Amino acid sequence: MPTRDESWPNGTPCWVDVMVTDPAAAKAFYASLFDWDIVDGPPEMGGYSMCLLNGRPVAAITPKPDDNPFPSVWSTYLASDDLDATVARAKEAGSRFMMEPMDVMAQGRLAFGMDPTGAPYGIWQAGEHKGVGVYNEPNAVIWNELMTHDYAGAKAFYGAVFGYAYEEIGDGMGVQYSTIKRSDGEVVGGIGEMGTDLPVEMLPHWETYFNVADTDATAAKAADLGATVSSEPADTPFGRMAVIQGPQGETFSIMTAPPQTAGAEAGS
Repeated sequence: MPTRDESWPNGTPCWVDVMVTDPAAAKAFYASLFDWDIVDGPPEMGGYSMCLLNGRPVAAITPKPDDNPFPSVWSTYLASDDLDATVARAKEAGSRFMMEPMDVMAQGRLAFGMDPTGAPYGIWQAGEHKGVGVYNEPNAVIWNELMTHDYAGAKAFYGAVFGYAYEEIGDGMGVQYSTIKRSDGEVVGGIGEMGTDLPVEMLPHWETYFNVADTDATAAKAADLGATVSSEPADTPFGRMAVIQGPQGETFSIMTAPPQTAGAEAGS
């Protein structure tokens, strides 16, 4: 089982959480779907609940503030060795921030922004909380990718901020797609062009993929638990995938991938 107890290298997608209106309902849904143990944080964490797989953190569930106009959503956090310096580079490259750098008790430092193409993203500098502690296993994160209408602009932005390099691979469907490489050459995610077949109202976003043992069975279980299967299970060159919209509208993907598939947290 791939595990990690250290901070993730700079630029690695290192953490995911979901912000929802009804955290209790979300905890029941994800505990049933992914067999997670969900532990509520202390009161000063504002209702932030850790999702554990075999005792290790894999994700979190957090309540959406009443004045938050955005829909329920899964968010991806990119690791930073120096949050303030990373945020400064991001601002210079055109990002704006809804949450400026702040300490999260002894857990680490956090900022949350929107890239110049309109995709929200988080930045995390680890303290006691290092990020994902198990990955690429069934019911854990296996991949993170940015989907955007401004493919070239997004590549330029993240390259300037995190030092990413890219390898164009396309997907055979008439849209552009690249794998993201950290400065050490490790593949840690993807970036893709949002095709014209997608609804125009679909906003740029970072997508979270969870590995599952059986995509069809997990999609069926999600539907039984009140979710919507937005994209039915289908085979791809990278594994069998499906897109799920959770009961509160949050979207995530599931995939059954070969054991050797490198995931979003591939830099162990």
